Amino acid sequence: MRHPRALLATALGLGLAAVGAAPVANATTSAPASTGSYASYISYEQSKENAAATKAFQQAVMKSVREQRAANPGIKVVTVRYNASAAPTFRSQIASSTQIWNSSVSNVKLQETTSGANFTYREGNDSRGSYASTDGHGRGYIFLDYRQNQQYNSTRVTAHETGHVLGLPDHYSGPCSELMSGGGPGTSCQNPNPNAQERARVNQLWANGLVG
Repeated sequence: MRHPRALLATALGLGLAAVGAAPVANATTSAPASTGSYASYISYEQSKENAAATKAFQQAVMKSVREQRAANPGIKVVTVRYNASAAPTFRSQIASSTQIWNSSVSNVKLQETTSGANFTYREGNDSRGSYASTDGHGRGYIFLDYRQNQQYNSTRVTAHETGHVLGLPDHYSGPCSELMSGGGPGTSCQNPNPNAQERARVNQLWANGLVG
């Protein structure tokens, strides 16, 4: 796997943090390899460029969610819709990430759709690894890099990025038990689940549908 509104924007210094290599249905083994490396992934994750891209991504998602909520102002549980059709290689990991988060929090739910999505997933080769950004037209997307997902646990990578969608910032100095520690714990980290503090923070940010 980038916070009420001010909190969301500032907390969003994300950058998909890659994480733990693992035998999690990595259907990416036959995909073309990019030139990325652990050092290049970490460098980009901690860069100002990534922080800015993540902030733009979060703002785009929140704008989309607010427009969606305007039609139903009394909603208590917000549904954030995503389209995964442009990332077919990672359908299993995206589905697992969605299940993890939907079973971990109660004030917001993720739901797949083929139209009207709040954000999308994409896949390909990029030496920067996986990340969240916008397409230049105000639409947010999560990019999943082939090689990074060969080196790290794909489900953790995807769940981490989705954590940014839900408002959590990176915290690279955290332990493996902390999902948003990303690549900080090293490639041996296999944990794809948010800890109690991360779950509570997401519920707090999305309490009663109030996300901004």
